[in-house]
Amino acid sequence: MKILMIEDDLAIGQALLSVFQDEGHTAVWLRLAQGAAARMRSESFDAVVLDLGLPDGDGTDVLRALRDEGVRLPVLIISARDSLQDRLKGFDLGADDYLIKPFEIPELLVRLRAIVRRSHGALEENLWVAGDIELDENRMLVTRGGQSVTLSKTEFALLLTLMKQANRVLTRVELERRALPSGEGQSQTLDVHIFNLRKKVGEGVIRTVRGVGYMVQRDV
Repeated sequence: MKILMIEDDLAIGQALLSVFQDEGHTAVWLRLAQGAAARMRSESFDAVVLDLGLPDGDGTDVLRALRDEGVRLPVLIISARDSLQDRLKGFDLGADDYLIKPFEIPELLVRLRAIVRRSHGALEENLWVAGDIELDENRMLVTRGGQSVTLSKTEFALLLTLMKQANRVLTRVELERRALPSGEGQSQTLDVHIFNLRKKVGEGVIRTVRGVGYMVQRDV
């Protein structure tokens, strides 16, 4: 994968450049908005990692110009601007994903792979991401920070159900009906599956809402 990174922060840029190279990717690093559009026109890239707060301009202007020219290159925004308004603006301008600084490198890699895969024709509704967890429904694969996670059929069904409804609380009854095999519809059984699932995907991914049920938080 060939990545164009537009990021003025020296520490972040060097860290990402090193990670991309370690992952076997080719990365071009620019620290200014100027010249970014010309670089994208003259070279072929698989994705853009775009900071918004650049010394000579705003990353949103780079994104706007890119989309105005009809370029559909996948763009992942990385920014300290964490307000809902900023995030919505980024998506409205055509960003494929938005990651708030500070972030974890594994999560950035997962999100980057996801937007590139979608741009290559994978069905968006069959690829689900929450934090550094990526679930591929078509291939029945789950990864955590890029590493494969082995789940039972019930655990996979449970995680898929939660991730499809990310940021929404699902009641115990809903989860038992949608994800548990027939005959397993008991609260204690559900709790055991949730406990085992948390050990595999991380404690912070699945949140307990007392007296109601469980939810997966997309940004953890």
